[in-house]
Amino acid sequence: MKNLKYYNGRGKDLEDTILKIEILRKEIEKCKSVFEVMGIEGNIRKEYYSSWNKIINQDINFKKRIKNPPDNMINTLISYVNTIVYTRVLSEIYKTQLNPTISYLHEPSERRFSLCLDIAEIFKPILADRLIFSMLNKKQITENDFEKNLNFLYLKEDARKSISREMDSRLQTIIKHKKLEREVSYEYLIRLELYKLIKYLTENIPYEGFKIWW
Repeated sequence: MKNLKYYNGRGKDLEDTILKIEILRKEIEKCKSVFEVMGIEGNIRKEYYSSWNKIINQDINFKKRIKNPPDNMINTLISYVNTIVYTRVLSEIYKTQLNPTISYLHEPSERRFSLCLDIAEIFKPILADRLIFSMLNKKQITENDFEKNLNFLYLKEDARKSISREMDSRLQTIIKHKKLEREVSYEYLIRLELYKLIKYLTENIPYEGFKIWW
């Protein structure tokens, strides 16, 4: 929602999408099962992704999220950038006492770092999505940065390096933390989220997920 309102305030006509998501959000409180919540989340995500055609200044014809295999440049970008976010979150988890295989939102699994998926879900809109919007709108990434192989689209090496550098830069971006009243990096915001989870588990301090305030 923050992303939509941000771009709506910068000349993109996203009022209809914002209204549809606001209506869907009100249905969450009526849900009686996890599956009902997931259904609403899926509908919200569908509306959100449909707005990308307006947010992005290139002709992308993006309709839905497809992961395996990513079938167009946007899905390829999302998969690649999300993987970077997962990796950076995992790096921060290793700096704490938390076990990366024990999660609370995604299904826990010994074969994957599911806690990483939990925490990354919080930060993907601000880190991954905004990076994609920015790089595409600035023409730092274009369709020429992709190559097709059967049903897959791959990012070329130079494009991957450019995205990694941009992500590193964003993670070091400094903001004034409204509760700590000091400057912290986006990267440190991830670690603060993990500390909040630890305090809930060890001190029973209620956990409240991060919400962007700027």
